[in-house]
Amino acid sequence: MFKKTVAELSRALASKAVSSVELTQLFLDRISKYRDLNAFITVDPEKSLAQARAADARRAKGEAAALTGIPVAQKDIFCADGWLTTCGSKMLSSFIAPYDATAIARFSGAGAVLLGKTNMDEFAMGSSNETSHFGPVRNPWDPTTVPGGSSGGSAAAVAARLAPAATGTDTGGSIRQPAALTNLTGLKPSYGRVSRYGMIAFASSLDQGGPMTQSAEDAALLLGVMAGFDQRDSTSVDAPVPDFVAALDHPLKGLRIGLPKEYFGDGLSADVAKAVEAAIAEYRKLGAQTVEVSLPNSSLAIPCYYVLAPAEASSNLSRYDGVRYGFRAAEYKDLIDMYCKTRAQGFGAEVKRRIMIGTYALSAGYYDAYYLKAQRLRRLIAQDFEQAFEVCDVIMGPTSPTTAFKLGAKSDDPVSMYLSDIYTISVNLAGLPGLSIPAGFDGKGLPVGLQIIGRYFGEERLLNVAHQYQQATDWHRRLPKGFD
Repeated sequence: MFKKTVAELSRALASKAVSSVELTQLFLDRISKYRDLNAFITVDPEKSLAQARAADARRAKGEAAALTGIPVAQKDIFCADGWLTTCGSKMLSSFIAPYDATAIARFSGAGAVLLGKTNMDEFAMGSSNETSHFGPVRNPWDPTTVPGGSSGGSAAAVAARLAPAATGTDTGGSIRQPAALTNLTGLKPSYGRVSRYGMIAFASSLDQGGPMTQSAEDAALLLGVMAGFDQRDSTSVDAPVPDFVAALDHPLKGLRIGLPKEYFGDGLSADVAKAVEAAIAEYRKLGAQTVEVSLPNSSLAIPCYYVLAPAEASSNLSRYDGVRYGFRAAEYKDLIDMYCKTRAQGFGAEVKRRIMIGTYALSAGYYDAYYLKAQRLRRLIAQDFEQAFEVCDVIMGPTSPTTAFKLGAKSDDPVSMYLSDIYTISVNLAGLPGLSIPAGFDGKGLPVGLQIIGRYFGEERLLNVAHQYQQATDWHRRLPKGFD
């Protein structure tokens, strides 16, 4: 039963082949069995099973929705009422959220069961899930490698089938990159599609929550619950939410796929290139056409992002001062000393690095030279995509330049770590939807991800394109050895 997709489990629940309580207990047992992956920060069986019993009662009354009774793991960046919500940081290691994030509330409204809170890079800052205060997450495909980040706990949980699905957040690739490294379908929706209310902020103009699932069909089911306007989030867009599932079966004949020449050059692993090219060839068999496009400013996405994101982080993380909530240093002389010691002791090295970079970029004398120039470049990157979409419907390429790397391999080389997101960051800067799907394996048996980028609020088409590929291939059905 644990190998089934969300869609399959939903049908099993509807036919009474299994109850939500049985299903929830099954996954709780797997979480306990494979705790060495360190995929979860918080598990509360009592709370989860209570929700499962409520879901079973709801189904008995005939009031069920598609996700009623489905256990879903939640990234520990979403506030959940009464649950420890740490954001992977010592700063919030004892913080119990007093309310639900909108995404959590919508899952609860649909009758889904909160299975637990997953591990993550501290304040979502990282590409390997090694910056967490609670220790690194291990990739089920090879426990000596990283699962990607920052949503590595969610990725590892779904990849090892400790959960049928999970949520993640994506600021520069933090859903898509770990999805690629663990053989999952990971969707970063258009900016404004999913409410950020109750989602602890890293970089407010870039952050977006989304689903991490086994298949495009599952991603469509979860996005249908997560998406929608929220008046409590000033960046939420008041746009209709389509039926993402209904669009999955449209044929791909005539689909125009743009292939950016910048995505297939230096720095791309030969094994990744081979798998991506094979996936594109499969799309041609399905009736799609390919056309070369150019994203000339994509090489500047990394420096642009690492000015803008740290600048916003510097501002957002100023609230963690030991006064109102969260960690506070035990000993201090006065208020200023408390601020300094609390932040020095409460934040990890990567978070401190980004706060310092961001504060520098926003400081007098450097604001115009760095921050404003980065904003102008962001506009040019968005214009590159607009021009490319004049001749294509979707853009495809690799999600990550390599497959999963060894734990600790890039810990002392921040720039090398940042380059892990070279193909994903520009999508966030432009606010577009992006999707990573399984596309094969390298010579070591590690997963390769194919990235599909769409027009603004084009998730319906992205999911359709992904689903049709998954109907013709079985990469997304593969499980890591030892977890099947």
